[in-house]
Amino acid sequence: MNPLLTLAGAMLAALLAGCATSEAPPPETAAPVAVPAQPATAAAPAPAAAPAPQPPAWQQGRPAAMADSRLAPLAGKNTVTPASEIPLSKLKLPRGFKVEVWSTGTPGIRAITRGDSGKVYGGTRGLGRVYEITDKGGERTSRVVVDKLNQPAATIHKGSLYVMAIDKVLRYDGIESNPGVAPVDLTANFKLPPQQHHNWKYLRFGPDGKLYVPFGAPCNICQLPTQEYAQIRRYNPDGTGMEVIATGVRNTQGFDFHPVTKELWFTDHGRDWMGDDSPEDELNRLGRPGQFFGFPYCHAKGVVDPDIKKDNPCAGVTLPVTTMGAHAANMGAHFYTGNMFPREYKNALFVARKGSWNRTVKNGFDVVVVRASNDGRNAKVSPFMTGFADPQANTFWGRPAYFLQMPDGALLVSDEQNGAIYRISYSRR
Repeated sequence: MNPLLTLAGAMLAALLAGCATSEAPPPETAAPVAVPAQPATAAAPAPAAAPAPQPPAWQQGRPAAMADSRLAPLAGKNTVTPASEIPLSKLKLPRGFKVEVWSTGTPGIRAITRGDSGKVYGGTRGLGRVYEITDKGGERTSRVVVDKLNQPAATIHKGSLYVMAIDKVLRYDGIESNPGVAPVDLTANFKLPPQQHHNWKYLRFGPDGKLYVPFGAPCNICQLPTQEYAQIRRYNPDGTGMEVIATGVRNTQGFDFHPVTKELWFTDHGRDWMGDDSPEDELNRLGRPGQFFGFPYCHAKGVVDPDIKKDNPCAGVTLPVTTMGAHAANMGAHFYTGNMFPREYKNALFVARKGSWNRTVKNGFDVVVVRASNDGRNAKVSPFMTGFADPQANTFWGRPAYFLQMPDGALLVSDEQNGAIYRISYSRR
């Protein structure tokens, strides 16, 4: 054999053997590859479910059978209404009485109070303002004393204006002569409960020199979260000496002291979502401090609550002097002590009914007069000023709210819807 061919064959065999050993083995016979160990990781938590949307406070207590109800609170106007746009001619009063626009331009005005100089002050709920109205004889002008408070009410006492909001108590000393006076903050003294629902205030100094203040139930109907709600308190003017004088009071929006007995008489709103005609609003009399007026178990003149139950729910409850109509929103109460009106109105109680929202056919939107014996017996409710609503159309244009008796015996009535104050006078023609 040719030596060169033999050498070439040997070299080719060696080359082919080298190529074979450099190929990777088939996958099923491949050597395992070492992988560095990885730290253990916890499984990612599932995203938290979004909280279910809460219904507005005014829907609380609405039964499932009324889920499709279109009833809802009536929106306040909260804008200036000129006197020329107020349909005063629609208002009806007993013979000899006259109503006129005393002031306007104070949107949302509610309870009103008068200082020694003749200046009138009034708080608001939705706008957070306190107004000062100056009577210049032929006209009244107004300014905002304080703004952006949480539902403030105001009353004046011995030259000092007291302003109380949900979370604030301010005292303006000598404000009538010093409009720019800085307030004294008394908030810490009054220990105000924080929840807002039904916690707007009505303020009144009593014959004893104490400041009387209500704190309503923080719900439509519920077991109270704490005992600091659904009550009426009284304080020394500086906020010390607090006493709880009435409990079981769902939502009083006005009160006055009887001219003879000096006892406290107060309005109270009944709960919602029990139908058009139940329970009725109340007019109550506090015969002694510490009385219980029924909330949340017993309403009106013995109506048992269907949702909040206990044995003998009306046992020990002080029942009202009289009921005032279902959902009528009875607000301010004022015992008339002047000499302008006829004798039959002396010591009679005027009550403003701002008007219903939780009722298919509207109720209230008027001023009534209540006559009763000094101990609250034999109460009779009579219409006094009507015409704020149109029963045929089931509409309204005004919402009377509070009273202020003037030195001449005329009666001022605030209209929260129109931001106006009306003057009612009487003349023997």
